[in-house]
Amino acid sequence: MAEGDRSRRFNVLSGIQPSGNLHLGNYFGAVQQYLEFISQGHNCFYFLANYHAMTSLRDRVKLLELTSSTAMDYLALGLDPDRCAIYVQSDLPEVCELQWILSTVTPMGLLERCHAYKDKVAQGIPSDHGLFAYPVLQAADILIVRADRVPVGQDQRQHVEVTRDIAQSFNSSFGEVLKLPEAYIPEGVAVVPGRDGRKMSKSYNNTIELFAPEEELRRQIFSIVTDSASVADPKDPDNSSIFSILRLFCHRRGGPGLGRQVPERRAGLPGGQAGHLRPVHADLRRGPAAARGTEPTA
Repeated sequence: MAEGDRSRRFNVLSGIQPSGNLHLGNYFGAVQQYLEFISQGHNCFYFLANYHAMTSLRDRVKLLELTSSTAMDYLALGLDPDRCAIYVQSDLPEVCELQWILSTVTPMGLLERCHAYKDKVAQGIPSDHGLFAYPVLQAADILIVRADRVPVGQDQRQHVEVTRDIAQSFNSSFGEVLKLPEAYIPEGVAVVPGRDGRKMSKSYNNTIELFAPEEELRRQIFSIVTDSASVADPKDPDNSSIFSILRLFCHRRGGPGLGRQVPERRAGLPGGQAGHLRPVHADLRRGPAAARGTEPTA
């Protein structure tokens, strides 16, 4: 966030679909910024977008399980419900009411131009109204809390711009009611690469999960796509998925010779970034008593 913004208190909103386990992309692309906003004293709203998740997940039991699991992941990663609002999208029915109202002032052409919709259709993902109208529900999520800042990845910038367009259309008809939000994209962590070099995403099945069992985590890491050069050959860090992921852990230290450490670092990642969080995460999964340290021992 710009230096001049740090002294002001903003409404900050962000959400995540509980359609799979949290991964490095969620941590570096979102949760780190969530924690930063909380530490700066902003009014933070972080929600579990279970309505959005229904565009790709229609197993009720699985969705309930993943919603609960994602909430526990949030807590394990340091989101404090005493310092920010953490809620489930479906627990706020007014969001869907606002979505309908906003849909009456949203031009079809605006939605047809959305990259996320066009990209998924191009990948052969079946299209339905939920996928097409996704940006209107997203606009309702943002506008209902009068958000000033919306932390997003570079690929989601357009959806915040669409939200602004919808809000302006509404305001031109009904007066200056809705606040226009701004996207917040931290420098250097706009898009987190997945194992295949594309954006890390559950829909691409290319994630590295934060709390996967160690053997599964090791399997995910060793499936990162590399080029055909031998281990001893020089590598181009600008075109290496491994180096791009490694840089997320080391970008503040950097330094000469870092690229030569990639094989060793790759082997060591399972015990790395989330290792100290695993006991907290395990306690939360066992239940509230374990998380508070009051679980019976006998």
